[in-house]
Amino acid sequence: MIDTSPAAVNATMPRMLLRVYVGMLARGARPDAYTFPPLLKAVTAAAERGAVGDAVHAHVVKFGMELNAHVASSLVLMYAARGDGAVARTLLDAWPARGGDTPVVWNALISGHRRSRQFRLSCCSFVDMVRTGVVPTPVTYITVLSACGKDKYIWLGMQVHKCVVASGVLPDLKVGNALIDMYAECSEMDAAWELFEGMEVRNTVSWTSVISGFLRLGQVDQARTLFDCMPERDTVSWTAMIDGYVQAGQFREALEMFREMQFSKVRADEFTMVSVVTACAQLGALETGEWARIYMSRHGIKMDTFVGNALVDMYSKCGSIQQALGVFKEMYIRDKFTWTAVILGLAVNGHGEEAINMFYRMLRVFEAPDEVTFIGVLTACTHAGLVDKGRDFFLSMTGSYGIAPNVMHFGCLIDLLGRAGKLKEALETIGNMPMRPNSAIWGTLLAACRVHGNSEIGQLAAEHLLELDTENGMVYILLSNLYAKSNRWEDVRRLRQVIMEKGIKKEPGCSLIEMNGTIHEFIAGDRSHPMSKEIYSKLDKVLTDLKDAGDIFVRDRTCFHHFRHGLCFWKDYW
Repeated sequence: MIDTSPAAVNATMPRMLLRVYVGMLARGARPDAYTFPPLLKAVTAAAERGAVGDAVHAHVVKFGMELNAHVASSLVLMYAARGDGAVARTLLDAWPARGGDTPVVWNALISGHRRSRQFRLSCCSFVDMVRTGVVPTPVTYITVLSACGKDKYIWLGMQVHKCVVASGVLPDLKVGNALIDMYAECSEMDAAWELFEGMEVRNTVSWTSVISGFLRLGQVDQARTLFDCMPERDTVSWTAMIDGYVQAGQFREALEMFREMQFSKVRADEFTMVSVVTACAQLGALETGEWARIYMSRHGIKMDTFVGNALVDMYSKCGSIQQALGVFKEMYIRDKFTWTAVILGLAVNGHGEEAINMFYRMLRVFEAPDEVTFIGVLTACTHAGLVDKGRDFFLSMTGSYGIAPNVMHFGCLIDLLGRAGKLKEALETIGNMPMRPNSAIWGTLLAACRVHGNSEIGQLAAEHLLELDTENGMVYILLSNLYAKSNRWEDVRRLRQVIMEKGIKKEPGCSLIEMNGTIHEFIAGDRSHPMSKEIYSKLDKVLTDLKDAGDIFVRDRTCFHHFRHGLCFWKDYW
């Protein structure tokens, strides 16, 4: 079966065109100015374009085509897009006309820098273009406004806006949309809204840009109101709204919006599905996530790197690590996020050794780890009880990879030491942190002290915790349990008196369960569900059956647990 995914096409297209080109030369045909632009365009879009692009450039020079405006602009675009800005600028400066009466080469430079995410260089190239006396075109404005938005360069964006007004091109719908998008990207929603209201003609891009701006600021309700007013909605606008709910942590609303999208007969794309699968992962909604994968298969949505990464993460967070590994094996192209997702998935699902082996595999294919990768590796060491190896990995972050540990990495190390009973070393590590320890750090140490019965260090951790959050009921509960474990009953009574006087209450636990595609939420002791009587009756029976079965799978805030005959497979490391 031929892989027609964008990644596969981008990887094979330059080779196919090169074969055609070589065949053309073999037949004695001479390339001209129309031969090289499509070839350079394909090379620019390819994932691996260095050596191939240089070879094509050599042929451009060999056949004397470097002075043609379209060939020159294609070369400039290729080099700028791959991050070789100095070469791209040298080519532009060496071109006799330096843009002449046409801005095509300058547009290529500005666009190439934007493609390589060198947004400030893109903006600076626009300034140089104007200073040189070359008149920008609508394409120039659209490209530089996009770069200004991505770089949050509002000052230059406003200057470009003035140039647009002075040039008289503002009735151009695409330029107007680019201005709205730039202001929205820079969180200047008043300016974006003023432009939007003043437009004589709007399309879905206009509406979606404003909606995305409100979503970026967390104003979900305002975005939804505007979305409901849209005369027409396309895949991009639906996806923007779904992703907005995901970014706001409103995962059930995101899935409900996706269902509405299906009722509206609008077809989803890979970007939609990444947001949908992410929502399923956060809710632990495996059934809905499986349905989403079937939907992708039926509608011909290819599993690119982004979709694959989302699926690996979803299966891992839902406890289906074998399915996560299955997706990992199917992926045509893997990036560092793919490797990181599968390492984290193995770590939290009780496969610490496999997670570390996967990390070594990642290094063997020359994929550089990042700070998130090391969170997965340290988590694996924590749950597997690999203290020495965890220390070595922590030290290697700075020594071997130039990654400065952040508070989350220190949290993993404190957790590793605490679970192993090395409480004094954990306390010393906290004292040596280059940043101020947060409540998560002290909470991790306090929890370890409760497990190992160290009331002295536990009290110190609790004091620091209460300095950060005086109303945290969990701290009082943990400290009270620690005192009780150490037979300090007078301290237990004193602490409970403080809890009563302050009216402190522990936040009730919350659980989510998926049934027939619907997410149900339960709070400990809650009887508000319309079927609570039947639920509690069934719960009693389940508890009885569990005692007989001996095998239990349960998920908490950090990982999955498999209990067999009363023992968890984490042993003492969870």
